[in-house]
Amino acid sequence: MDNRIVKLADVMVNYSLRLKKGDWVKVQGTPSAMPFVKAFFKKAVEIGANPYFIPVVDDLTEIVLKHGSDDQLKFIPETMKYEAEHLDALMVVFGFDNTKFLSNVDPSRQAMAQLARKPVQERIFDRIAKGELRWCGTGFPLLSAAQDAEMSLTEYEDFVYTAGCLHLDDPVAHWQEVSRKQAHVCSFLDSKKDFRIVAKDTDLSFSAAGRKWINCDGAQNFPDGEVFTAPIENSVNGHIRYSFPACYQGREVLNVRLEFKDGKVVNFSADKNEEFLRHMLDIDEGARYVGEIAIGTNYEIKRFSKNTLFDEKIGGTCHLAVGKAFPEAGGSNNSALHWDMVCDLREGGKIFADSEIIYQSGRFLNGLLS
Repeated sequence: MDNRIVKLADVMVNYSLRLKKGDWVKVQGTPSAMPFVKAFFKKAVEIGANPYFIPVVDDLTEIVLKHGSDDQLKFIPETMKYEAEHLDALMVVFGFDNTKFLSNVDPSRQAMAQLARKPVQERIFDRIAKGELRWCGTGFPLLSAAQDAEMSLTEYEDFVYTAGCLHLDDPVAHWQEVSRKQAHVCSFLDSKKDFRIVAKDTDLSFSAAGRKWINCDGAQNFPDGEVFTAPIENSVNGHIRYSFPACYQGREVLNVRLEFKDGKVVNFSADKNEEFLRHMLDIDEGARYVGEIAIGTNYEIKRFSKNTLFDEKIGGTCHLAVGKAFPEAGGSNNSALHWDMVCDLREGGKIFADSEIIYQSGRFLNGLLS
């Protein structure tokens, strides 16, 4: 087994999820990620935790979404509700064997199924915010993802493991140092109220007064590297054009442009899959409001890969998510949707805080991240 997989499992068990004896931990992902699942199980069992694995199979999801009745799309198993209430930890392996398997599914049916799961998602987010449930989502180098990124599998493996700094002798020490540096950034941003992001075809202002900036240091996403907040719900104004395709539920939405007034999307357009974008923005009342605004800080990730886990962390970018806000940041927007879309700031982009420039061309100024 690639030693980097073993290192990834060790980071997940001992750093991100902090598993301990007796913990009930669910592992969820495609069977193609089995090398990681086996490594994770071994580390978890050594700790004394109780892991179990739930496979996610593209074809089975497709069958339900294409052929199920409305009642079947809305059905939530009692086991899913029980897990939301009682799991100690949740390990999600992101990725699919075919990332385009939902491309021909009616987006209204996808929206219906997603909306039905909203109460379960809310309970999970609530328990995470209260510290009752630890969770982490990670990537595994699957062939489908390598194809999306236009890399060979070997190149994509290097991309994935370098993004997590798993090539280092002590990855945990690295992420502890990331945590320290980003804590300094969050403390600075917490002291500011009004923000403005300016880039090509983008001029967006918002308030985060009284809200908290969250330090994303590998505890809940891996690889990680971002700081985020939940803006005041009615404070977002202006427009943004996303530099990269917005990828969600197997769809690529190209050249997304959103216009906000008093927090709400009032106009939108896209060059491809605009109808899908509309269905997602109309999934519920909260879907047109901003749940998250973040700044990517992982400078080991330098290129777009069509995988949001990595793309939203690219050092020198920002991302704005419509939909669900994370309560730990102080946000109250509620939605079944949480869709991160990425805007590149590396070529002249600027961020202002209380009218002073704090970020330019992909970097914080005045040594904020040192």
